[in-house]
Amino acid sequence: MLRKDSTSIQNLAFPAGAEATLERLFPNMEESSTLVVTCRRGDYSASRIARAVEDADAHLLNLNVTADSERNENRIIAELRISHRDPEAAARSLERYGYEVIGAEGTADTDDSVMRSRYEELMRYLGV
Repeated sequence: MLRKDSTSIQNLAFPAGAEATLERLFPNMEESSTLVVTCRRGDYSASRIARAVEDADAHLLNLNVTADSERNENRIIAELRISHRDPEAAARSLERYGYEVIGAEGTADTDDSVMRSRYEELMRYLGV
């Protein structure tokens, strides 16, 4: 995970039994990435966050907002799940909208086997 500081959803302490709830709220998805952003409470707008993500040609799949008690009571942390493997374009877009991106994690795209199998399936479908 790329981080500007040590604050992220993985570093937050949760009560016992909350892991199952978190797994239900944030199910694993292959074609997605996660971003953690922070801003002042007055600057938070879910629609602006969604617009910033959509400006990067991605879709907002999940949004979870919590208070940032470690840094400042007047700030919030928002964890986003977006529909792109690489979170960099969405992170730049969110920063242009005035949000501070403190973490970004994408799906590793080092294996070409998925792309190869999809290409082969397409060619079989087309009958080529």
